[in-house]
Amino acid sequence: MPPRIVIVVVSSILALLHAYIGWRLLPNLPFSTVYKLLGGLWLALSLVLVPAGLLSRAITRQPLSDMLAWVGMLAMGLFSSLLMLTLFRDVLLLLAAMLHFSGATLERDTAVMVPLLAVAVTIIGFVNARRVARVQDVDVPIAGLPAALHGFTIAQISDIHVGPTIKRGYLNAIVDKVNRLAPDLIAVTGDLVDGSVGQLSLHTAPLGKLSAPHGTYFVTGNHEYYSNANDWIAEVRRLGLTVLMNQHVVLTLQDATLLVAGVTDYGAHHFDESHRSDPHAAMAGAPAHVGVRLLLAHQPRSAEAAADAGFDLQLSGHTHGGQFFPWNLFVPMQQPFTAGLNRLRQLWVYTSRGTGYWGPPKRFWAPSEITRLRLVPAE
Repeated sequence: MPPRIVIVVVSSILALLHAYIGWRLLPNLPFSTVYKLLGGLWLALSLVLVPAGLLSRAITRQPLSDMLAWVGMLAMGLFSSLLMLTLFRDVLLLLAAMLHFSGATLERDTAVMVPLLAVAVTIIGFVNARRVARVQDVDVPIAGLPAALHGFTIAQISDIHVGPTIKRGYLNAIVDKVNRLAPDLIAVTGDLVDGSVGQLSLHTAPLGKLSAPHGTYFVTGNHEYYSNANDWIAEVRRLGLTVLMNQHVVLTLQDATLLVAGVTDYGAHHFDESHRSDPHAAMAGAPAHVGVRLLLAHQPRSAEAAADAGFDLQLSGHTHGGQFFPWNLFVPMQQPFTAGLNRLRQLWVYTSRGTGYWGPPKRFWAPSEITRLRLVPAE
């Protein structure tokens, strides 16, 4: 479909959704005509701001580009909550009518509650998104875990999305918090950036301070491929991280070995066929006897191939845990796991809810996290 037609279709759908909110809410609000007109003007402004925020990267002038991104993304977050709550209200009114509980009072009160709740959720979500991610401790039981690996810790950060609304200070706070955990190994599981190296290298520089005795490892996420992945691979390597492109390294701890492998993003081949994600290739040439086989893979749906390849633990991100309700309900349509520790045959899969956020600076019922995983023997 030509880009112009796509823009027309998307714009039309967005306009219809804004019109739907206005049609369902404004007539029932117990306010004067002036305030209802102001509500209509806000919806009209939102219709402009939401796509403007998404397209702000096309503007090279700063700080205009970032300011537009901030306003547009905040508008998108508020619009999303307004839409979901308006739909929920209509379902509630339909059920009330079926049960003969409907009436003007219910329509009026619920019409008032929708924008109040949408604003409250957006404010709470903003605070949740902008604070430094909390540490999530997770024990991973491994059968036959060598004694030298008992208590081995891995700090995972994922989906930071350095870009228009996430800058150097935000990443620096994350890096400092990770370093204070003193992990044995650090894993960065993709979607580090939303923008080019030229735009963001100043803001990703704190990544070079990450420090762990057994190394810091990085794998690409889908957003790296939207921003020239090869440039970012070179930049991340320049910062001192080990980038694993369907490769592995073997670490020796006393008399035990830990294989650390990484694959490119699940959809990388759509951008570069030579980057096709392949857990089997990442395992190729590995020693026959290894204490633990760890795979870093941005998307949880790499798990099926990872289990076939014989890995014990996969660390992923990508889903953001849905980032804010109700989008977490839609993640299972694309990914096998939304968040947390899950099992697929012999493989443990840990899916991070992400350490930053994408799009609207908003997290609700899906808090960001810095994950500290600890290997423990299975009982």
